[in-house]
Amino acid sequence: MSDTNHLLTDTEVANFIVNGYHMVTPDLPRELNERIAQKLDDLDENPGDAITESVPDLNQILVHPVVVGALTSLLGKEYEVQSHRHWHCKLPGSGFMSWHQDGTNNRDHYINRFLGLYYPTDITPEMGPTVIVPGTQFRNAPSDRMATYTNIRGQIPLTVKAGTVAFTHYDLWHGTSANRSNVKRHMIKFLFRRTADNVSPTWRHEPDSLSRDRDWNLRDQATDPVNILTFANPLGVSQSDHYKERTIRHTCWNHLVGKGV
Repeated sequence: MSDTNHLLTDTEVANFIVNGYHMVTPDLPRELNERIAQKLDDLDENPGDAITESVPDLNQILVHPVVVGALTSLLGKEYEVQSHRHWHCKLPGSGFMSWHQDGTNNRDHYINRFLGLYYPTDITPEMGPTVIVPGTQFRNAPSDRMATYTNIRGQIPLTVKAGTVAFTHYDLWHGTSANRSNVKRHMIKFLFRRTADNVSPTWRHEPDSLSRDRDWNLRDQATDPVNILTFANPLGVSQSDHYKERTIRHTCWNHLVGKGV
């Protein structure tokens, strides 16, 4: 169980539901990140799911209180760290990776699993960063169609500091840009899963936060869950499309606070 100081707030949970990602930067020792990066540099082949056996220091990321707090908040107290994990090494001169979703084009309207992407080094725009599109996690698109897309309005390259962990909804659209640098770009992907439905919120929930009235004037400036879930529109979609997203968001929120479907 995590220290409550490291649990997410109502605002952070609502933003994860809307945007499909949450970033944390644990206060890891610089030497730990450097040691992990060096061990990855020295690997002769990709060990796949056995990457934590090849680089045991990676286990320290999974037990850091900030990481545990985010996982507890979004997946419940009995979340599972799944056996699948993968080292993504983007070599100098390698091209971009097309947009894709890690799921099977069968959108999950709840938060039952997501990815944790750990970066042991600073990531610059030239190194081929992961690129995500906030708000796409509830949007179903055939992979062959997505592969034809180029830049998408609202996309975010994860140019992050060493030690950053990006938690992303399993179905969030993502890809990578080309590595135009002369160094390897490392990322370790972990997969986490919910094992039980919530009976109550598992984050720092303030019941009074749900008492705010809907305010059309707030829109993207909202900081409370009522207005974030109602008005946030990271993709800038039309109103006729946006109301469908709002329904999914509120269903997801109710599931997390223990109200079921």
